[in-house]
Amino acid sequence: MRTLIFLLTLLLAVSASAQPSIFTGGVVNAASFAAAQPVAPGSLIAIFGNSLADSLLSSDTVPWSANLGGASVSVNGAPIPLSFVSTGQINAQMPWNALPPGVTSGTVNVSVQNTHGASVSVPVNVGPAAPGIFSIPAGAGYAVAVNNRDGSVAAPPGAISGIVTHPAAVGDVLILYATGLGAVDNTPANGAASLDMVRNTLAVPTVLIGGNSAQVLFHGLSPQFPGVNQINLVVPQVSSGSSVPIQLQMGNITSTNQVVIAIQ
Repeated sequence: MRTLIFLLTLLLAVSASAQPSIFTGGVVNAASFAAAQPVAPGSLIAIFGNSLADSLLSSDTVPWSANLGGASVSVNGAPIPLSFVSTGQINAQMPWNALPPGVTSGTVNVSVQNTHGASVSVPVNVGPAAPGIFSIPAGAGYAVAVNNRDGSVAAPPGAISGIVTHPAAVGDVLILYATGLGAVDNTPANGAASLDMVRNTLAVPTVLIGGNSAQVLFHGLSPQFPGVNQINLVVPQVSSGSSVPIQLQMGNITSTNQVVIAIQ
């Protein structure tokens, strides 16, 4: 028994003090988790790996700090803002200036540091835009699309625990939350929100609902949340259904058709 306790203690100690490591392909858009796609400057990214942080912490101040609980992330050697850290996942913001001025696509090196050391840097492709829609659950579920009329989420009644939901109707204005829409006018500081002014994305996203284009009323940054895009749109004429795909197109990238809304 003493031997078993010793071995377990040793294993736990080794696990707790392990050097951080990032999975191959483990740096992705934090909304879509889409593999093999670039990420955009200013967007939220999710980093998956082992022993990334010693504890689970979320940033409770804005602008976000570059260190949470002793964990930090660097892009090309420079620390970046963090929103969440845990053993297996870190959420952060890819800096607006991740690429040199005038460069729209390229590769950056991402590494994680904590009290036990630093990970091997991994190359991450950065492109002008790589949209992902926030959904519940993340990556494939009901879009975080809020009905401007009553604040409900466009999903069937009771579909999301603790959140008021009901289907949207043709002509309703929805507020869609995403990340990865790329450059904006009057770029804010890294890790900062956009409460001080309205900021529009330079490129206009195409929003497809059930394959039909929606009218876009606003495309820019959410005022409250660093790195989060807000798109105000009008639901187009489309067939009703409980799981109607909603997608974003920018350049040659289209977000997944596994994110849906309900339409009555």
